[in-house]
Parts: sequence; structure tokens; C-alpha cells
Amino acid sequence: QVQLVESGGGLVQPGGALRLSCAASGRIVGYGMGWYREAPGKQRELVAAISTSGSTSYADSVKGRFTISRDNAKNVVYLQLNSLKPEDTAVYYCFRGLGSRVFDWGQGTQVTVSS
Repeated sequence: QVQLVESGGGLVQPGGALRLSCAASGRIVGYGMGWYREAPGKQRELVAAISTSGSTSYADSVKGRFTISRDNAKNVVYLQLNSLKPEDTAVYYCFRGLGSRVFDWGQGTQVTVSS
């Protein structure tokens, strides 16, 4: 089992930006990585994912605003959040998986977008 630790969340005004990091205690090479988010009263949403080869995918709601990247040498995955909106407010969770299986989850980091 690998531990995933998210950081970088916080309070930001609409239109602002944040960079989330997910540091893994083990290797991420050979695994897909990604981010989900969960807002109060809403279903958990897959926000972004990056494959072992570096291919990326995004939820329609964040396309063009969020960017996922990975640094295999450092075992870290990043999520750059730009042009933030109040509806982006949620707890963001990092995961490590393969195919449709998720093996590990982080503890989550809160992102709040409010003026």
C-alpha cells in the first residue's frame, strides 16, 4: 500500500488559482494517477486523470482551466487549478490506480472558492 498526501488547498477568490500536490510514499511509475472531488450534497466527481504514458483526461466542467501533471522521479502528481469558480469548491482527493481499479486514496485537501 502506498500513502498519498495532498497539499496546496485553501481559500481563493473567484478567478484565482491554486496548485495541488499529491506526494506518494512509493513509486507511481506504472500507475494511473488522478484527482476526484467531492462537494457537500453532490456525488464524487472525477476531475482529472493522467495515464502511465502521460495521456490526460478531464471532466467537461474543468477542461481548459485545470491541468494535471506528474513527476515520476519525485513520485508527485500535480493539479493546477486556474480561473476558479465557486462551484469548484470541494474536497479534492488524489488516487493511484490502474484501469478501473483504485488502489490508494489520499486524505483530501479542501479548496474553497469565495469572495
